Amino acid sequence: MAGSALTAASIAAALRRIPADQPLAWRLRVLPVCASTELELERWLAAGVQPPLALLAQQQRHGHGQQGRVWQSPPGGVWLSAALPWPAQPAEAASLALAAAVGIALQLESLGLKPQIKWPNDLLIDGRKLAGILPRLRWRGGRVRYAQLGVGLNGLNRVPAGAINLAEALGQRQHPQAQPACLAARLLRGLEWAAAAADQPELVRRQVEQRLWQPDGIEHNGELWSVAGLAADGGLRLCRNNTEVVLIRQF
Repeated sequence: MAGSALTAASIAAALRRIPADQPLAWRLRVLPVCASTELELERWLAAGVQPPLALLAQQQRHGHGQQGRVWQSPPGGVWLSAALPWPAQPAEAASLALAAAVGIALQLESLGLKPQIKWPNDLLIDGRKLAGILPRLRWRGGRVRYAQLGVGLNGLNRVPAGAINLAEALGQRQHPQAQPACLAARLLRGLEWAAAAADQPELVRRQVEQRLWQPDGIEHNGELWSVAGLAADGGLRLCRNNTEVVLIRQF
């Protein structure tokens, strides 16, 4: 099927088919298998190659999410680490994870889906995890050199309980848009939106709030709290009995 092979050329071809307001000149690399796309990207950067870069693997043996949790990365999904331009002194609220989540959500919405953003760095469909984002800002001398993101997005791959892949979300087992090359291109377009919105914290906050996952309750300090939205700095506002707290997540 067209777009099914995950190669740098197939991703570049898929990118050309997706409109972009502020495209980046991506340098792409695809590996058949690796231990960690993050480690491979850092080797690439250490060799002097400049962002924007995106390194993908058809299969990742030791992928991980926030707090070191294992992220299953079998063939059929998109397992990516990217380095992209970011403001030297970024605005607090336009956090990297949230901006990336909005950008990717916009691409999914163009396919007719209704993704929700689970603060601070997951994308859900019908309450099930579709994608996870691991953000890092790389600093030098008190200034950001670039943003680095790890993204895992379920496409055609098998998923664990509580997760969903894009093919199921779209209702077709081998949906063309769930093919890894097509999905990788949409993910990169989403990251371009994040880079363009990096200095627009209020835009990012509003866009997140429109898509914010709001379960019946979130446990905090042993009690159930209601989600009230986002604070100006991108923290999650929780309310309980006329009391409000703001959660801040450090990666």
